[in-house]
Amino acid sequence: QVQIEESGGGLVQPGGSLGLSCTASGKIFTIVAMGWYRRAPGKQRELVASINSGGGINYEDSVKGRFTISRDNAKNTVFLQMNSLKPEDTAVYYCNARLYTDMRGSFADYWGQGTQVTVSS
Repeated sequence: QVQIEESGGGLVQPGGSLGLSCTASGKIFTIVAMGWYRRAPGKQRELVASINSGGGINYEDSVKGRFTISRDNAKNTVFLQMNSLKPEDTAVYYCNARLYTDMRGSFADYWGQGTQVTVSS
């Protein structure tokens, strides 16, 4: 069994900053990638940022230069630092971990419960 625990989020004014963190624990053989997705009201879930086991990083275009994803491999933890936040960043943010639970199976995606980020004055 795998657990995904998120922390951070909240209410911030436009131009402000917030940090999110997420830790994967439990039956983990190896993690392929971890990342953050978000779902805004009335919109589909979208990838915000991801980082793979080799350190490769992807960002959604609208967050490039404002958000930074990083990872602590030893602690199976991923961080998302969000700066210069805009009202359009308001969404529920979900942590994702793509991982193997053993060396013989295939990888699977595990999700956190989501954390609300609201950018408003």
